[in-house]
Amino acid sequence: MMETKREQVLNLERVQALETWLTTTNTKLAQVNGQRKYGGPPEVWTGPPPGARCEVFISQIPRDTYEDLLIPLFSSVGPLWEFRLMMNFSGQNRGFAYAKYGSVDVASEAIRLLHGHMLEHGFRLSVRRSTEKRHICIGDLPTTTKPDELLQVLRRLTSEVQRVSLKAGPGIEGVSAIVAYSSHHAASMAKKMLVEAFKKHFALSVSVKWQTSVKSSPDDHQQPSKSLQSSLMKPPSHIPNSLQPSVVSSHLDSPPSMTTGFCRAVGGPPIDPPHHPHPRRSSTYQEILSAAFLGCPVMLLRKMCEVIGVGQPLYEICYSHAGSDGFLYFTFKVCIPGITTAFKGLVMILPGSEGSNVLKEAQQAAAQKVLQSINNMQFTH
Repeated sequence: MMETKREQVLNLERVQALETWLTTTNTKLAQVNGQRKYGGPPEVWTGPPPGARCEVFISQIPRDTYEDLLIPLFSSVGPLWEFRLMMNFSGQNRGFAYAKYGSVDVASEAIRLLHGHMLEHGFRLSVRRSTEKRHICIGDLPTTTKPDELLQVLRRLTSEVQRVSLKAGPGIEGVSAIVAYSSHHAASMAKKMLVEAFKKHFALSVSVKWQTSVKSSPDDHQQPSKSLQSSLMKPPSHIPNSLQPSVVSSHLDSPPSMTTGFCRAVGGPPIDPPHHPHPRRSSTYQEILSAAFLGCPVMLLRKMCEVIGVGQPLYEICYSHAGSDGFLYFTFKVCIPGITTAFKGLVMILPGSEGSNVLKEAQQAAAQKVLQSINNMQFTH
């Protein structure tokens, strides 16, 4: 009992040292759900967001050790994109943290240099590759489920969905789906909310769990070859360099064919559309409902812009680079005449067999980000 009480007593000297360091370095930390986060990205960051296998897991941290010691230590290997220290309500840390770097090579170097590092007498840090799960399994789906329709529904309910594959057979109730996301955070958020979402929108009870059979490749501490480095500097030959600014053409706006629809297949209501100003014409409103239901961000953004009278979106999609995680990165700029500020950002797409489809996927992802930004702005026209 006395030992437990002793552990819960804050080391005020260490807390004061942290506060002094935060003030003198102008470092900003954010408290988010039991963890204290730096960056994600930091205020000054050049380059794309990190891909898979760029994060390390740190354990055996003394309970009264904070970011003033940990961030400089792990930044000594390379720039940190994000650092997350798990915290107790008492104000002590929980003994573990996560550090994310800009590349797999820097993360590997952090493991090599800092695993076993003695931060203070009697405490040697454990540093190893973080398991960033990006695949979930959705079970108990109807046997009539089609992968393209489920993909559209999941992209409406969650973000960063990359692909869906179905499986059925002995020991599997109904149909199960393996869903791949572009980040662990997106997969984790989907895992938390999809059970309730399927109940609400489709009156359907599904199971959602991590897919454990998807294995990541073993750690490779070698530098990439020059030929690989060169290939990352230019787009694959079958992928156009860019999609120049233009009003979205009709063939890109058209949603995929859905003759029966996932909602009708499971007997549930359609997904609620996002909040937006009341439309001026009921027919246009029905089109917006259809776009939301079909999970087509490009079509939904165009219809929403028509309703609020800000003009047609103009897209500029440019290939950026291929990441070591297997994703293709595209920069985007979307201009809407009635909105003074252009929407800019970066999206990551898992390449398929057709380069043109990848470019369309990038455009859909860009439209989705613009919709999220407009929703956050809560503007009125």
